Amino acid sequence: MLEDEVLKTIQRYNMIQMDDLVVVAVSGGPDSMTLLNILLNLKNKLKCEIIVAHVNHMIRAVADAETAYVKEFCDKHEIKCYIKKINVIKKAELEKISTEEAGRNARYDFFAEVLKNTNATKIAIAHNKNDNAETVLMNVIRGSGVSGLKGIEPVRDKIIRPLIEIDRKSIEQYCIEQNLNPKFDESNKENIYTRNKIRNLLIPYLEKEFNPSIIDSINRLSDLAAQENRYIEKIVNENFINIKENENSNSVELNLKKFNVLDLFIRSKIILLCIKKIFGNTKGIEKKHIQDVIKLCENNIGNKYLTPNKNLKIAVHKGRILISKI
Repeated sequence: MLEDEVLKTIQRYNMIQMDDLVVVAVSGGPDSMTLLNILLNLKNKLKCEIIVAHVNHMIRAVADAETAYVKEFCDKHEIKCYIKKINVIKKAELEKISTEEAGRNARYDFFAEVLKNTNATKIAIAHNKNDNAETVLMNVIRGSGVSGLKGIEPVRDKIIRPLIEIDRKSIEQYCIEQNLNPKFDESNKENIYTRNKIRNLLIPYLEKEFNPSIIDSINRLSDLAAQENRYIEKIVNENFINIKENENSNSVELNLKKFNVLDLFIRSKIILLCIKKIFGNTKGIEKKHIQDVIKLCENNIGNKYLTPNKNLKIAVHKGRILISKI
């Protein structure tokens, strides 16, 4: 039974503890309605409580119908439901980002807002096994490093993904069996976005021509990559601690001599780690930027610096590497 499989996933990754208040992200589609219904049925066994957060993107004509559907389900089952309407197209234009990114940012910002305002402890997202395989393929196509092969993490900070080991066919079958009648997002059939092309064109082709179990194969690769990535992060952190001289919210200072004797791979990872510590991410930092920093450190010419972007400065001075905000 699907609910038993989801329970095993929750227990395997220690996703939910006793007395947790879980914000369930619900769009009204098959994945999120399956997640909501399963958590509703498991909450007594898990000894937790659930609330719902729903974002209306104001893009499609059926958006209001989806909102009404989610609200009706929550009212019927006496689940507190938090709803927000956001003009995602306008947000994308103002922030000069894609509609996809604007929608994602809007959702996660709202989920975090509900988490904070309700003193909830977890945010449950309905990503499934197929979503993970699609993400891995997207990362491969974009030329990501090995870390991109780990795909979608089952648990990240307060975000949990109880359906991550469940495939899409099982979810759709569960919706039929439980008479959930979810709302289907017709835009998922449009091959405009990269993810849709991977979902609707690439994966069916790989299943037909190469491996009918390609989703499972990619997920095994993802799991192995995640294990290897955790080990690499452990080694990188140990080396970082050994060569770190100073650290604050605006800068990190490293011992140049100790840095230069490290393996090239570890040096590259430490630079990325330092940037992430300062900015929270490594967006816009490419392989060539890291190579330039490595070369700067190896040459060890005092008072030299690089500015990979308008916010970041990396300097070599008196046997130190200073990575800082500009």
